[in-house]
Amino acid sequence: MSDMTAIEKSPRSKLEKASSRKLLPIPAAKKSVVLGVTGSIAAYKSAELASLLVKQGHDVFAVMTQDATEFISPLTLQTLSKNPVMTSFFDEKESWRPSHIELADRANLLLIAPATANILAELAHGLAGHPLAAIALATRAPILVAPAMNGKMWAHQATVENVEKLKARSVEFIGPEEGMLACGYEGLGRLWKVNDIAFRAEFLLSRHDKLIA
Repeated sequence: MSDMTAIEKSPRSKLEKASSRKLLPIPAAKKSVVLGVTGSIAAYKSAELASLLVKQGHDVFAVMTQDATEFISPLTLQTLSKNPVMTSFFDEKESWRPSHIELADRANLLLIAPATANILAELAHGLAGHPLAAIALATRAPILVAPAMNGKMWAHQATVENVEKLKARSVEFIGPEEGMLACGYEGLGRLWKVNDIAFRAEFLLSRHDKLIA
């Protein structure tokens, strides 16, 4: 009887052990986010944004305009993203750096934060005089723009028309928000909260996946 009992209990004990094992989550495919940084005083916030995107499990490739490098060091973004930072077409002489076209093809999302009035004008008119503008022209990934500028510049008819053109091409905008600006004025023009920008980026990445599926 004892032998039969042992035989009966054996399959049950195996099932109990199997059911007690924890199911490990299958990691989602890593997404590539090209983070464009332009020459705004809010450029320093791109460091926090890059860090958040990396923590969300994405590959982050920072692309900076020359003016942006006056506000934050490329080395800072390289350290946080763990990827090379592109600031010029001449960076492509070094074979280990992805070219701007390779980045445009690789990107699952192009996020420009902060975005100045100048970059909005360049994007609206299809200019490609530096890597960030060229990537925006070449990529077929969703584009999310977080403007930051003087309130009068944001309200100017030229900027309003540029934003309307970009929205008509399915470019997404987040912000700007109202508050005290670096120029001393108070009004609409501050960069949107970094956490909210990262959340919006995550939403667009997941939405893009669903559209492809």
